Amino acid sequence: MEPLQTRFPLLLALLVSAGSAWAQSATQVEVFKSSYCGCCEKWIEHMQKNGFTVNAHDVNDVPAARKSLGMPDRVGSCHTAKVGGYLIEGHVPAADVQRLLKEKPKAVGLAVPGMPQGSPGMETATPVPYATLLVQADGSTTIFAKH
Repeated sequence: MEPLQTRFPLLLALLVSAGSAWAQSATQVEVFKSSYCGCCEKWIEHMQKNGFTVNAHDVNDVPAARKSLGMPDRVGSCHTAKVGGYLIEGHVPAADVQRLLKEKPKAVGLAVPGMPQGSPGMETATPVPYATLLVQADGSTTIFAKH
């Protein structure tokens, strides 16, 4: 019997291409941030170092962008991102985003409210404990991860 790649080279090429396109789109992150925020740039670098492709958009009014995207103000931070059909608010660790995309819970997305010291992009010698919250459509939250 001939190998699959010999019998169906075009089909195999299409499958590999489709899988590659899906993988790229699954890791594309759109970030909406202020042009003046250095910690947002550091969070973007954190995401890139963890395999995400990031497209950043500077906006004049981050709270208005957050609201228009559908993330509640009460979990707000300095930037809002979109990835894989979810919203990501603030300094959420890349590992939490990867877990979200793998588990695919029914939710708006993840949030790390405020700007906790020690979160990605807010590195410091004196980190504080913080939680990543899973945000539901009704605005309620549950703890997704503790750091």
